[in-house]
Amino acid sequence: MSALGAVEAAGAGPLFRALSAEDGEQRPAEIESLCMRCFCSGVTRLLLTRIPFFKEVIVSSFTCGSCAWANTEIQSAGRIQEQGVRYTLGVTSRQDMNREVVKTDCATARIPELDFEIPAFSQKGVLTTIEGIIDRAVAGLEQDQPVRRTTDQEVASKIDEFIGKLKQLKEVHSPFTFIIDDPSGNSFVENPRAPQKDDALVVTHYRRSPQQAAMLGLEGEELGEKPDDAAEDLRNEVLQFDTNCPECNAPASTNMKLVQIPHFKEVIIMATNCDSCGHRTNEVKSGGAIEPQGTRITLHITDPSDMTRDILKSETCSVEIPELEFELGMGALGGKFTTLEGLLKDIRDLVGRNPFTLGDSSTPSRTGKLQEFIGKLQEIIEGKAKAHLILDDPAGNSYLQNVYAPEEDPELRVERYERSFEQNEDLGLNDMKTEGYESGGASAR
Repeated sequence: MSALGAVEAAGAGPLFRALSAEDGEQRPAEIESLCMRCFCSGVTRLLLTRIPFFKEVIVSSFTCGSCAWANTEIQSAGRIQEQGVRYTLGVTSRQDMNREVVKTDCATARIPELDFEIPAFSQKGVLTTIEGIIDRAVAGLEQDQPVRRTTDQEVASKIDEFIGKLKQLKEVHSPFTFIIDDPSGNSFVENPRAPQKDDALVVTHYRRSPQQAAMLGLEGEELGEKPDDAAEDLRNEVLQFDTNCPECNAPASTNMKLVQIPHFKEVIIMATNCDSCGHRTNEVKSGGAIEPQGTRITLHITDPSDMTRDILKSETCSVEIPELEFELGMGALGGKFTTLEGLLKDIRDLVGRNPFTLGDSSTPSRTGKLQEFIGKLQEIIEGKAKAHLILDDPAGNSYLQNVYAPEEDPELRVERYERSFEQNEDLGLNDMKTEGYESGGASAR
């Protein structure tokens, strides 16, 4: 019997059931498997489940009754995200070692101070802590040490020395950097201060390179070229193409339209509607180039009518609410064309879906802080509290409606600024050459 057939036979109902302690019908499927250590028969247990506010996963556990060997792993059963993600954490204390980490099998883990790297697809996906990842790396290096000491004493000694350095990291005698780079976008590093910003954790969303897309099996998804005369037709036509629902993964349709925003520029609005589960989503892409300067928009929210202001938040825009000590980094929530109320509700839902602040993994103090933040945010949405909303877009492609246009808005301030080297690096502008490249190429030849 196949693994999928065994899971279907384990119980009726949906293939992926929500993870719940009260679900008495949810049982793992047991499959007889070969133990790769003693080559006797063992048992593999598979549990196909949906973690609330996170995603669908496959949890597997193998045990051997003959040699007592055991192994557990977790695999993502959801879709590959639109962008890759990179988590950079500065580890400075023992508490940082206890941060929970979701590391998929295609993610790369690095510790630059030791020039240490766990390559992609060298380990199975795992739900663990930073200390657990280091322990797993130590166990892998120690596995063949007895053989190395017999065949190559010098190499074995160097590996023993490196293992000692890894074990010293667990004591955090000196700070070090821990990096998880996942082209699929499905890895995660816990922020214990959520929903407040964690100064020690930097989350970067990026577009996959062609090599990374090929590694994930996405190399055949390039878009075909459009003829030059089709540009004008796109302005008056709603394009439709097939895709998969981000919630239930069922086939769905996405509509795309080029729209001109008054007093701003052209944008591309994409909307997906799933007929299977009813999920709806929309996303906005900038239809123009990156502006010469970045834009910082500050709105003083003083009246409930401010909630009706139109907002265009691009993918490169970060959102800050100083009164709540809250900052949403660029790449989160994607591009959106909505109202101020819609954006604040999306932030509320995003914070509430944090998998490490709910269920069995949460603590009362952390849950209390989260509920307090959501309560203050709800007061702003209902117009009971005043606050400042700051949109900071290095690409200059975000917009907040001026209700007094063409006159100045007393509660709205728009600032233009020169981008830093790091911001240009994130936008890919430092290595971009738009002038003189023809002569440079000719001289090189």
